[in-house]
Amino acid sequence: MDNERVHGNASKSLGAEGQPHASSLSNPLMSDFVSEWSPLHDASIHGRLLALKKLINQGSSVNLITADRVSPLHEACLGGHAACASVLLKHGAQVNGVTVDWHTPLFNACISGSAACLDLLLKHGASPHAACDVASPIHEAAKRGHADCIESLASHGVNIDHNIDHLGTPLYIACENWQVNCAKKLLESGASANHGKGTDSPLHAAARNASAELVNLLIDFGADVWARNAEGKKPVELVPPNSPLTQIFVQKEGPCSLMQLCRLCIRSCFGYKQHHKITGLLLPDELKRFLLHV
Repeated sequence: MDNERVHGNASKSLGAEGQPHASSLSNPLMSDFVSEWSPLHDASIHGRLLALKKLINQGSSVNLITADRVSPLHEACLGGHAACASVLLKHGAQVNGVTVDWHTPLFNACISGSAACLDLLLKHGASPHAACDVASPIHEAAKRGHADCIESLASHGVNIDHNIDHLGTPLYIACENWQVNCAKKLLESGASANHGKGTDSPLHAAARNASAELVNLLIDFGADVWARNAEGKKPVELVPPNSPLTQIFVQKEGPCSLMQLCRLCIRSCFGYKQHHKITGLLLPDELKRFLLHV
């Protein structure tokens, strides 16, 4: 959200004397009171904690929403202001409120990349799952490179292989956007290296972007170098001309080593949260590091 829109909306809630319109304030016992952009929203998006507390003490409802159903909690999370979000939640803010665009406060936390806001929301009962496929928190975190958010969502049971028709899986989104850390976090958490968008695999996306780091990572986690997409093309056939990545594919097209096959088999037995499970095994540290790709 740009500052011009924020200040523009904030100015709408003020009268000629610089005072809030009556529609901007509400009885604290009322929830979902519809207003224009209010001082409460403005304080939340900008992280003005003292102003926020003062407005709440003066009777402003923490569940004041705009015509687009945007609440102060949505804005606090969009701005990444965990302290403001904490105050709003303490005073009864609706943790799973949904805007007309299907954005929840948790989705907004994934936009800003605020792991503190995300953990706070989850602690207060926020659903880690998408209210609608239009706005999936884990896909948004993967696209923007917020690996900490992915880790929190995965630990709270979100489906890390959730496949959305127009987006694909979170791993596919991460590979499309060159987000290596997010791709690694998803794979460590048990995401399938071969589930992408339709027949287009994450490896196809990585090859198309000529990302050697992603290609090596995906193949290490069992990506199929022979998979063909809807056009009948293997990942290597999508590599840009004269790219050194072609040689990497040539080297990887042979059969996996016995060690690699054993690692893939062991990891597949653990499923989600496998990173934490492997660290707890009674195995030599060197073997644990091998299983964890460290």
